[in-house]
Amino acid sequence: MDFQVVVLAGGYSKTLVPLVSKEVPKALLPVANTPVLYYVLELLELNELNNAIVVVEGESAALLISAWISSTFVDRLQVEVIAVPEDIGTAGALRAIDHRLAAKNILVVSGDLVCEIPPGAVAAAHSRHDAAVTAMLCSVPVSGPSDSGSSGAKDKAKKTARYNIIGLDPTKQFLLHIAAGAEVEKDIRIQKSILQAVGEMEIHADLMDAHMYAFKRSVLQDILNQKENFQSLRRDVLPYLVRSQLRCELLLSGVQSEENGNGKDAIQNNKAVVSQLLANASAPSIHDTYARGPDGSAPISRKTHKCCVYIANKSKYCSRLNSIQSFSDINRDVVGDANHLLSGYSFSAQNNIIHPSVILGSKTTVGPQCMVGEGSQMGDKCSVKKSVIGRHCRIGSNVKIANSVVMNYVTIGDGCSIQGSIICSNVQLQERAIFKDCQVGAGFVVTTGSEYKGESLAKKEKQ
Repeated sequence: MDFQVVVLAGGYSKTLVPLVSKEVPKALLPVANTPVLYYVLELLELNELNNAIVVVEGESAALLISAWISSTFVDRLQVEVIAVPEDIGTAGALRAIDHRLAAKNILVVSGDLVCEIPPGAVAAAHSRHDAAVTAMLCSVPVSGPSDSGSSGAKDKAKKTARYNIIGLDPTKQFLLHIAAGAEVEKDIRIQKSILQAVGEMEIHADLMDAHMYAFKRSVLQDILNQKENFQSLRRDVLPYLVRSQLRCELLLSGVQSEENGNGKDAIQNNKAVVSQLLANASAPSIHDTYARGPDGSAPISRKTHKCCVYIANKSKYCSRLNSIQSFSDINRDVVGDANHLLSGYSFSAQNNIIHPSVILGSKTTVGPQCMVGEGSQMGDKCSVKKSVIGRHCRIGSNVKIANSVVMNYVTIGDGCSIQGSIICSNVQLQERAIFKDCQVGAGFVVTTGSEYKGESLAKKEKQ
């Protein structure tokens, strides 16, 4: 199959402050003490996709990521890291490397994806249908849609109000409608010609756009060149393709009637739409039906885009690290129920991973679904539950850590309590500090006896 792989690794994501820093861009945030980008690159390697372009926003982030890839994947993958300007979005990033795209099809993968779905399956579905785009959909993570941007446990209840509304044909092969996040709260408009062509549409609120796409290069480049204001693949390019898939000639001629919100071509009440649609879906493809003409008889010359989907098996793990909450969730999962994603590690009889170099004090316990990294030390009577502790940490006595992530080179004084929190690298917590549902940025110093709940702490960046 003629595919070129592009990994969109982002840069210093504002939604992940204070976890990201000048030294740690988003792609290098640790999942079970391994940068999140590793999971994507290893997935490509396992599927024999050994050549990739990794696009990074910002020169400094690109240098850090390039150095890490060179040391980690030497003699394993052919990876070219390209820096693009910051804050240009996923569509902008592809537009910036337009001159480097040469294959018939482009496989675009988000660098924050932690999953086990083979990219080759998406590529195969794309080729089988000769589609303009094929989007991978997966089940919404247990903790809620990661697109919600929730930033702490206190916001978790709010996440249930956010859905991905996805419309599929009865065969679950073609994407007819997609809206996510705040868009769902608006009026839902579905193009009348699509409804007439398919006859029936299934509405799903339990599926998530996983940000793994196969694009026909010529179609993608046409859109990026014509729609210079498009910044996001998810919010701009994909919905535009879905709306125009049965009107390809309008897309290429630049007719904008649909974009202007013509009421004649839109139906707003989604419930009414679903109730009015009658079973008429025996045709193998809505695009074939549409090309044959409204009466289904004489074929007419009309080129259509096909917007297809690959729906991942529910048993397969798939999540994106695109919020602080999802960072915690994925770390919990990868040392828990999804521990098969960890390569190069073996779990003990206690169902945890403690590096052989770790020193544990008297009566210190590390529970199941935990990880303690190389060179770390813990004093007496400590307790660790469902947490990840990084490398070379120094932890005093009588310290309690639960449902938390502690990164590398962290110093924790005696009697500290950390619950539902993220402690970044080189942080110093002095004695008896208490944290619940907090994030502490790299290098921060917490004084003795401090108590924080639901707060985000970070050093002021030097200008």
